[in-house]
Amino acid sequence: MHVGIDASAWDNERGFGRFTRSLVEALAARDTGFRYTLLFGSAPERPVPEGVATVVAGARKSMSEASSGAGARAGADMLTLSRAAAGLHADLFFFPASYSFFPVLSRVPKLVCIHDTIPERYPDLIFPTKRNFRLWQAKSWLARRQARRILTVSETSARDIATMLGVPRGRIDVTTEGADATFRPIADKTRLAAARARHGIAAGDRVLVYIGGFNRHKNVLRLIEAMPAILAACPEARLVIVGRTTGDRFWDNIDELKAGASADARASDRIGFAGEIPDADMAELLNLSEALVFPSLWEGFGLPAVEAMQCGTPILASDRSSLPEVVGEAGLLFDPERTEDLAGAAIRLLTEPGFRDRLAARALARSRDFTWERSAELTEAAFRKTAGEP
Repeated sequence: MHVGIDASAWDNERGFGRFTRSLVEALAARDTGFRYTLLFGSAPERPVPEGVATVVAGARKSMSEASSGAGARAGADMLTLSRAAAGLHADLFFFPASYSFFPVLSRVPKLVCIHDTIPERYPDLIFPTKRNFRLWQAKSWLARRQARRILTVSETSARDIATMLGVPRGRIDVTTEGADATFRPIADKTRLAAARARHGIAAGDRVLVYIGGFNRHKNVLRLIEAMPAILAACPEARLVIVGRTTGDRFWDNIDELKAGASADARASDRIGFAGEIPDADMAELLNLSEALVFPSLWEGFGLPAVEAMQCGTPILASDRSSLPEVVGEAGLLFDPERTEDLAGAAIRLLTEPGFRDRLAARALARSRDFTWERSAELTEAAFRKTAGEP
């Protein structure tokens, strides 16, 4: 079976880019009768797995430029991509993320991955204007209309897509995600000491780390607001926030976060912004952290949680959306709209004897349930259903 794949998000460093690259690599490694062609708007910067064909359509604007909030793909680019997709003469065409969807003017069966319903659930937190939301609704409707089947990444998202977007549950397939092998327990104390020094973390600091984006639904400001209460119970606590701080993501609130970090004198010198860091650096930071804090109001999956668990790092997570499904007993859940609940979870982990170690053991065991190999297996099953195979 020949599968064409939209590779618009290929060069995105995390999020949809990580999902696309990791899934394609896992698919390409399987000898199960599929061959793949990646369709790019412009030439990719990151390498492509051996044996996977590529086609560059020649779009003028990359998806990363279009998703920055500065503008959208022009109609000419959409037409260019549509013609190129139809010209692949594939048995089916797969969109790993609906946010990069473009109409394909051919009868080729289409599988579209909708990761979550966050735009529909929190439009005021996601879009700067109602016009942006209306445009998203139009694209999302067209994606669902053209798709023979929908793929998603958690049972939570499958339920949301059925109830909020009106897609029959029988048309929805569920896959999973996994962590890169870089994320693993690190026993090298010299390496971890160097990581501490690099991030300005003192030997006695007890680190809580956040990894992710800074859109408003990520709820990072509430985590910052919880720090004074956490520090009152555990003065050695330190919060390290990892993610792009340049402010060029689509309507993020990095300025508000930095202002919040400096608003309380007791907390201001205990909160640091690490910016974007490589995976190896991130794995080191997770290894020296007491926990990953995941305060999102909603997630479709929550990949940083799996990366942390694979390092043996416990999770303090929101009790909503897919996070309880992913984290299981490897962490402690809290109400993301109650600052005192978030602070209470962190205080318990930092102060209750033996609690953190118990969660760490569960986290490492739990991580084994999430692999890209399993994701590829489930996605292949969705390919067969989309193409009409038994």
